[in-house]
Amino acid sequence: MANPMEAVARSNLVLAPRRRSLGLHPPAAGSAPFVVDCRRRHNRGMPPRVSFACSAELDTGRRLPSTGTRAGQEARIRRHLEKPEFSPSPYDIAWVAMVPLPDSDHLQAPCFPQCVEWILQNQHSNGSWGVNEFDSSVSKDILLSTLSCITALEKWKVGSEQIRRGLHFIAKNFSIVIDDQIAAPIGFNLIFPAMVSLAIKMGLEFPAREISIDQILQLRDIELKRLACEESFGKEAYFAYIAEGLEESMVDWNEVMKFQRKNGSLFNSPAATAAALFHRNDDKALRYLYSVVYKFGGEVPTVYPLDVYSQLSMVDTLVNIGISRHFSSDIKCILDKTYSLWSQRDEEVMLDLPTCAMAFRLLRMNGYDVSSDDLSHVAEASTFHNSLEGYLDDTKSLLELYKASKVSLSENEPILEKIRSWSGSLLKEKLCSDALRGTQILREVEYALKFPFYATLEPLDHKWNIEHFDARVYQKLKTKNLPWHVNEDLLALAAEDFSFCQSTYQNEIQHLESWEKENKLDQLEFTRKNLINSYLSAAATISPYELSDARVACAKSIALTLVADDFFDVGSSKEEQENLISLVEKWDQYHKVEFYSENVKAVFFALYSTVNQLGAMASAVQNRDVTKYNVESWLDYLRSLATDAEWQRSQYVPTMEEYMKNSIVTFALGPTILIALYFMGQNLWEDIVKTAEYNELFRLMNTCGRLQNDIQSFERECKDGKLNSVSLLVVDSKDVMSVEEAKEAINESISSFRRELLRLVVREDGVVPKSCREMFWNLYKTSHVFYSQADGFSSPKEMMGAMNGVIVEPLKTRGH
Repeated sequence: MANPMEAVARSNLVLAPRRRSLGLHPPAAGSAPFVVDCRRRHNRGMPPRVSFACSAELDTGRRLPSTGTRAGQEARIRRHLEKPEFSPSPYDIAWVAMVPLPDSDHLQAPCFPQCVEWILQNQHSNGSWGVNEFDSSVSKDILLSTLSCITALEKWKVGSEQIRRGLHFIAKNFSIVIDDQIAAPIGFNLIFPAMVSLAIKMGLEFPAREISIDQILQLRDIELKRLACEESFGKEAYFAYIAEGLEESMVDWNEVMKFQRKNGSLFNSPAATAAALFHRNDDKALRYLYSVVYKFGGEVPTVYPLDVYSQLSMVDTLVNIGISRHFSSDIKCILDKTYSLWSQRDEEVMLDLPTCAMAFRLLRMNGYDVSSDDLSHVAEASTFHNSLEGYLDDTKSLLELYKASKVSLSENEPILEKIRSWSGSLLKEKLCSDALRGTQILREVEYALKFPFYATLEPLDHKWNIEHFDARVYQKLKTKNLPWHVNEDLLALAAEDFSFCQSTYQNEIQHLESWEKENKLDQLEFTRKNLINSYLSAAATISPYELSDARVACAKSIALTLVADDFFDVGSSKEEQENLISLVEKWDQYHKVEFYSENVKAVFFALYSTVNQLGAMASAVQNRDVTKYNVESWLDYLRSLATDAEWQRSQYVPTMEEYMKNSIVTFALGPTILIALYFMGQNLWEDIVKTAEYNELFRLMNTCGRLQNDIQSFERECKDGKLNSVSLLVVDSKDVMSVEEAKEAINESISSFRRELLRLVVREDGVVPKSCREMFWNLYKTSHVFYSQADGFSSPKEMMGAMNGVIVEPLKTRGH
C-alpha cells in the first residue's frame, strides 16, 4: 500500500477546489485544509456542526435549514412549555357558572357572570357545547357538556333560545347516552342522570318523546348497583371526585371535604369544587374558584392547576421524539421548578400519581437528587388501589410508576423494586385482557415492557415514538382535556429532524464506504464485513445530526478495532502481531521497522492515516495536540489483543481477575470513544483521561459491554476453543455452577454495573462534561441491544433490520 500520507495529500488536493467553489479562501500554508476547515466549524463553546471535515467528497456545510415555519413551531412549543394552555371545559364552566354570589339576595345572582357569558357566546351551530377538534362525531362528552350548559342557563333564567337548541341537540342524539358500547368520560353514568335531575328541579322540561328520563335514571341505578359491593378508600376518593354526580342523600359532604387540597379544590377539579359550594359555605373552595376565573376568565379548564403535569409530559415527549436538545434551557427551567416543588413535597407534584412518578424519573435522569423513599406512598399495590387513579384502573398512572421504578441507581432501593414488581405484573395483566385493545396506551405499555429505557437504540426509539405519536391524544377525565394545537407542532418538528438525520446518515455512509476503499480495508480477506454495523453502533450512540464529526470518527474507529480484532484472531501469526505493535509503538518513525507481511502493512497504514487525520481534526477543535492520547489507547488495545491471542496459542487458562483486566480493554472503548469525545462541543482539559471519573466510566462501560458480549458469544467461542467469563465462572466453581447459572450471575453483575454507570452519568457535578458522560450511557444502551439476542457484529440479519430502520426506511407517521 502507498504511504498513508499520500491519502491525506489526495484529500487535501480535492478539498481546496471545493472551498474555492464555495467562495472560501484557500488555507494558510502549513495547515492541512481539513484542519483549518474543522477549526473554522468548531467554534469555542459551540457544538460541532455537520462538517464531514474528514471527507474530501462530502458537503462540508450541511445543516438543517431554518425556515419561518420551523421558527413558528419552535416558538409555539416554547410558549406552551413556559405556560401550558388547555381548551376551555364547557362542563366545568357550567358548574362554576352555577355558583351563586354569596352576598346576593337569596343567592339569586351568579358569582362568576363571565362564565355565564361564555356559555351564551360559545354554543355551536348544531346546538351543542363541547370540544371535538378532530372529527364531527357526537360523543358522550359533548352531550354531558351540553346538558350542563343548558342547566346553568336555566338556573339564571337566561338564554332561552340556547336552551331550546341545546335540548334539541340532546334529543336528536339521545341514543348515544344509553349506548354502553360508546366510550364515556369518568363517572358519566352517574353524572349525566344527576344533571338531568338537577335540571328538572330547576324547571327545565325535557321533550318526553325523544328523551326517556326513566332510561337515564336506569343508567344511574345500574352503576350504583355495580359499585355497591365495593368498599375501599379508592371508592371514597372516586365518589368525592364525582360528587356533583351523586344524589344529595348519598353524599356526606364532611367526608367529601376530607379530600380538599391546600389550594381549596377537590382534586383540582373546578366542577367538583363548585358542586361543593352548592351544599356548604367554604371560603377555601370559593377562593380556589376565584383564582381559576381570575387566571382564565370564563374559559375554565377541566383541571387546575395542571402546569407541572403538562410541562413534564411535554419534556418527556420532547426527549422521546428526539428534539429535546433544541429546548434545553426551557427544560432546565421546568426541571428546576419541579425540583423545588418536589423538595417542598408540594401537592401538585406529590398527590397526583402520574405527575409524581414522571417527576421522579425525569429529575433523577437529569441529575437532581431525589430519593426513592419519596415514593414510599405507592410502594405496595394496595396503596395504588386505594388511590383515585388506582380505583379508576388508570393505565397511564400505572405505566408511569413502572417507568419510574426502572431508574434505579443502587442495589439498595427496595421501594423501586417493589413498585417495579407489582406495576409490571398489573401491566402484563392488562395486555392479556381486552381492556386496552386498539388504544394508543396499549402500544406504549407493550413497548415499555419489551424495551426498558436502557435497552433501546436512540434513533430507533425516536422513530418509533414519532410514528406512534398521536396528535389527537387527550386526557379523558370527566370531560376532555386537550392541549392547544401544540401536538401538531411537536410531530412536524420531530419528523423534519428525523428525516434530516436520515439524510445526514446516508451521506456519512457514502463517505465511510469511500474511506474503506481508499484504505483498501475491503480487500482484507480475513476481516468480517462490518462497516455498516460499525456505523450503526456510532449512529445509535451519537444520533444528533449536528454531531457528524463525532459520529464519523467513532464509526471509523469501531471499524478499525474490528479489523484489528480479526487480524489478531484469525488473520495473523505471532510474528505479524508483534510486528504491528512495534510499528504502532514507533508511529511517526514507523519506517525504522520493516513490514513482516502485506496484511501488516495494510492494517498499519489504515490505522496510521485515519488516526492521524482524526487526531489533527480533534487537535484543531481542542486547540492542543490530542493525537498522542489516541495512539496510546490504540497501543493498549493492540497489546491486550496480543495477550488474548497468546493465551489462545498456549492454551493458558487465566484467572477471572486476569481475564477481566485484559478483556475489558479488548472491548475497545478506548480507541473508539476518546476520539469522538473531542468532537462533542466541549473543551476537554489535557489530563481528563487520567481522572478517576473518566477511568471509572471507562471501566464500568467496558465491563458491561464485555460481559454482555461474553454471554451471547459463549456457544460460538466454546466451539472455537476459547474461554470467556461464562466458561471461567463454571471452571472456577469446579463445575458446581451450570452454564445457565453462570449467565444469571453475570447478568446480575451487569445490572449492578449499569446502576453504577447511570449514577455517574446523571450526577449533577462531575469532572467529565455531562454531554460526554451521556455518550457512555448511550454506548451502554447500544451495547445492550447489540448483545441482547446474539453477538451483534456476527448477526447480519438483525443488524441489517436495525440499519434499515435507522438509515433507510422513511418515517410512517399517521395519515401517511
